[in-house]
Amino acid sequence: MQKLREIGVEPASRHGQNFLIDMNLVRMIISSADLGPQDVVLEIGTGTGSLTTLMAPEAGRVVTVEIDGHLYELASEQLLRFGNVTQLRCDALKNKNRFAPEVMDAVGDALADLPDSRLKLVANLPYNVATPILSNLLLCEHTPHTMVATIQKELADRLVAKPWSKDYGALSVWMQAQCTTEVVREMSPKVFWPMPKVTSAIVRIIVDPERRAAIPDLKFFHQWIKAIFLHRRKFLRANVVSALKQHATKEQVDVLLDEMEFAPDTRTEQLDIPTLLRFTEKVRALAPDWGL
Repeated sequence: MQKLREIGVEPASRHGQNFLIDMNLVRMIISSADLGPQDVVLEIGTGTGSLTTLMAPEAGRVVTVEIDGHLYELASEQLLRFGNVTQLRCDALKNKNRFAPEVMDAVGDALADLPDSRLKLVANLPYNVATPILSNLLLCEHTPHTMVATIQKELADRLVAKPWSKDYGALSVWMQAQCTTEVVREMSPKVFWPMPKVTSAIVRIIVDPERRAAIPDLKFFHQWIKAIFLHRRKFLRANVVSALKQHATKEQVDVLLDEMEFAPDTRTEQLDIPTLLRFTEKVRALAPDWGL
């Protein structure tokens, strides 16, 4: 922390910057990712390069992205000696729903350079982009094998939440429908500089190809789940009628709910993932152009 101050590094709150200063936890992140020479690592938030310099000797390729010009230059001094590291100075996201094309292009090039390679996201994610990074990477042309990241504990709780719990929502369903999700370690604010006002956590998310293959239209599923969980405490019928208002009548919705054997007082928050997957396919058959 003192060293960072001495070299003039000041965290930018607009970028959600909190530097992880406990090196034991930095090493825990790397060990949780189980890196090897066949792995292409995507890191969002290079920071000072402390995580990057430890990953580079373990991984086949590392693509690391930093939006802050000062930090980009600082990390460059540490990373020049690694021939397998590609540094990008840009926003990792084009918008809240898409990665920046230059990021995906760099990842694609790195994967093409390594035969039989696999993509892993490993990062101390800036808090303000953690949700779109984790969520959107599952819709990209390069499917990750594993995602290991530090995020707010509140977000980690949502990733692993079960039906009827206060944290269960669209993100819980989206991630768990395709992946195994776990909280590796909770982290005190004291291990960051500056100290955030919230507790953080290291999460490990491993993509399950069979689960993904069981979802016929990932984009449709993603949009539909977000739509019906917009007001998750409301009765399911009200959410479905609202979401399908230009694509189905109330009578058609009632037939659909009857086919699923949903009770009139069913709420979105109580539905488990297998049920939601079946329900989504019935909706897609009724309104295939919904969400286009």
